[in-house]
Amino acid sequence: MKNTFGSMIASLRKENGMTQLELAEKMNVTDKAVSKWERDLAFPDVQTLPKLAELFGVSVDDLIKARTGENMKENKILKLALKGIAIAMGICVLVLSLLDEIDSDTAISMLSIGLVALSLIALSEK
Repeated sequence: MKNTFGSMIASLRKENGMTQLELAEKMNVTDKAVSKWERDLAFPDVQTLPKLAELFGVSVDDLIKARTGENMKENKILKLALKGIAIAMGICVLVLSLLDEIDSDTAISMLSIGLVALSLIALSEK
């Protein structure tokens, strides 16, 4: 099972022997809202998270640590794009240098963009 917010809510609800309707009544929302949470189509209002956490006997941190599958996919795409930018900047500087079509300030700027892209990747992995 994916480690998403929705799957966590569904699992906690089932562990506590509740239906979606019962959880909805305790949270003062509709069962449709609970269904959307569990399918990762919606997220509860931030102000209701403490009540939800208390109801399930977990911390708010535990609730929000779960990531959506979409976020994980977006992170992979972003890292790939950043790597592409870094490689492209390096290749551009190399080719333009060989053709004697780039000045040192522009080369440094382009290489700096590549380094920033690589730095962002490194920071996101921590």
